[in-house]
Amino acid sequence: MQKQYDNLLTEKVRMEAELSECTDSLSVMNGTIEELQSLNADYSNKNASLDNQLDQSESSLSSLKEQHAELTKYYDNLRNSSGQLNKSLDDQQQELLTIRENLEKTRKMNDVLNVDLVAREKKVAELEKILEDEANATKQLKTKIANSLLSFDESELKVSTKNGKVYVSLAEKLLFKSGSISIDPKGVSALKQLAKALQSQKDINIMVEGHTDNIPISKTTTHMKDNWDLSVLRATSIVKILTNNGVAKQQIIAAGKGEFSPVADNKSPENRQLNRRTEIIITPDLGELFEMLNVE
Repeated sequence: MQKQYDNLLTEKVRMEAELSECTDSLSVMNGTIEELQSLNADYSNKNASLDNQLDQSESSLSSLKEQHAELTKYYDNLRNSSGQLNKSLDDQQQELLTIRENLEKTRKMNDVLNVDLVAREKKVAELEKILEDEANATKQLKTKIANSLLSFDESELKVSTKNGKVYVSLAEKLLFKSGSISIDPKGVSALKQLAKALQSQKDINIMVEGHTDNIPISKTTTHMKDNWDLSVLRATSIVKILTNNGVAKQQIIAAGKGEFSPVADNKSPENRQLNRRTEIIITPDLGELFEMLNVE
């Protein structure tokens, strides 16, 4: 019985030791459970925070995707615009290059024109000087001729200038009898004085023009059949007087215009008398001027 009691006591002690161990283990387990519960609560809180962050990230991602789409669209538009701008820029650069080339051509042309303008201005100045000299020479010649013929009445001859030429108009009554080609002594005297004034002038040309009225000549000959012949033969008679008195033959020409260049109508005796005349036209030699103008 005692043995049985000892065994039970031993068993009790063992069981109490095991209970103590179990109690300690339970206490440890409860502590672990509390820690796990605390960790679980922390993880739950973190999970909630992460879920919130995830929601925010997903929202941000959606916004970023929208922004990315807009930026992609904007980039595509910029790239298309850039292509157009590049083409426009290329066109403008080509146009600018063309403008520069044209400006350079224009500048070179202007340089050439400026040089040509200077040369032309110089030539114009030289021409003006020649024309001025010719005008002065013509004026002096007109004065010289007029002074040499002062003894004759204005109704017999007139000295004038027109278009740079000196005109000596001699009336028929000073030179010829009606229908005649022989020069009267008074006319010969006038022509000799004119020849004396002209013989030293080597830079002039002289045209002697005979003129008549429209009344047909009363008597015809083999060499004179009409007023035209009469005007030419009268001019020739005057030329011979002038050349025999010192005027160079190569400077003078005889011409006749008959009735075809009147200064008045032929309806009255007074007008017909005006038309019966001889005009001696003295022109400066323009050879130097023509040479400057490259006129052959």
